[in-house]
Amino acid sequence: MKHKKLFLWAVGMAAFAGLRAQNPIITGQFTADPTARVFDGKLYLYPSHDIPSPIERLKEWFCMADYHVFSSDNLVDWTDYGVVLSQEDVPWGDAGAYSMWAPDCVYKDGKYYFFFPASPKGEKGFNIGVAVSDKPYGPFKPLAKPIEGVHGIDPCVLLDKDGQAYLYWSGRGLNVARLKPNLTELDSEPVLVADVKDGFKEGPFAFERNGKYYLTYPWVKDKTECLAYAMSDNPMGPFTYTGIIMEQSPTGCWTNHHSLVEYKGQWYLFYHHNDYSPEFDKNRSVRVDSLFFHADGTIRQVIPTLRGVGITDARRNIQIDRYSARSGEETSIGFLNQETKFDGWKTVFSRKGAWVDYNRVDFGEGALRWLYARVLSDTGGTLCVYAGGKVIAKLLVPASVPAWKTLAVPVTDSPAGICDLRVSLSEGSGVQVDWIRFE
Repeated sequence: MKHKKLFLWAVGMAAFAGLRAQNPIITGQFTADPTARVFDGKLYLYPSHDIPSPIERLKEWFCMADYHVFSSDNLVDWTDYGVVLSQEDVPWGDAGAYSMWAPDCVYKDGKYYFFFPASPKGEKGFNIGVAVSDKPYGPFKPLAKPIEGVHGIDPCVLLDKDGQAYLYWSGRGLNVARLKPNLTELDSEPVLVADVKDGFKEGPFAFERNGKYYLTYPWVKDKTECLAYAMSDNPMGPFTYTGIIMEQSPTGCWTNHHSLVEYKGQWYLFYHHNDYSPEFDKNRSVRVDSLFFHADGTIRQVIPTLRGVGITDARRNIQIDRYSARSGEETSIGFLNQETKFDGWKTVFSRKGAWVDYNRVDFGEGALRWLYARVLSDTGGTLCVYAGGKVIAKLLVPASVPAWKTLAVPVTDSPAGICDLRVSLSEGSGVQVDWIRFE
């Protein structure tokens, strides 16, 4: 086939919205404290919603006014259903407190019950309320009063196989109590969960697997929060500390908050980090990574990744800055725009030999013939793109591309199916890449 001449044009093609199948999974807004639930074969995400504070009192603290719900059936594409509950909707809550912290949602008898903390009118501290909907994505209508006898934050509900529901929450430690069948009232006195290590703990998430009950929680083991867990034969304990799910962040996010869920035969850990707000760790973003169990039921420690989970379609923008692996100092990642960080990141190949790997890219039936790349460089160089261990395209970046441009070159040997990619700078220096895509 006669090769078309290399060509470039000014940036005019809009990138697909969102960083699909990559961390963080939600773009365009801050999300934190994610609770993941599976309803009718679809995964729903119930996070809190960090915002820059409109009031002086919370300028340096957590500020949350409402909740969004997101869903996905492939962990790649996420649907935002918009605001499903706001602080103005809660009849017992302080509508100006901006304290709609970590929520949960469960399904029972045709209704979806959304549990959330909020500051009550005229009182200090937090109560936990319940809002109800006929749909997993709301909107949710809050009940007139919070759950009596519960003072704290971070509700989590475990619906056991026998139908009994248990409420876990944070409040001077981790607490648990049985719920009545209506899910809106306690059916036992709260019990303070003991023997889960000393130190600050919050954000409990409980689940059952193979007859064992897991209580997982953020814990300040050292200076910031790691994710730890304890196990029991009873949903109300006693629980025995078992181990660490994820170590504390080495890059300065003091909090972590999470949930664990099994979806289509694979377990996942949802958590958060301050990817889009490295200077201010009260604005967080949700991530997800795969999770595995050992044969004895203990949890294999999760190492956080930028790549995340899911399979990326080769026909869509592949953000190689969310890499699986990269070379050393000669490859770096930076924001495209320091002023608007939700624009995402770029990969900087500073010298010859720099590379990044990006795994699980779906090339379909192998009929893709062109590689597109959005690049920038003052000095120029040659990028080699590998799939399945062989070079499938070479992209010559001119020595003077002072603004972002999109280049295109032929694919010499289109792979088929799911392949791992490598992008390497074989010649030159100082080449920056926003994304690549195949057509």
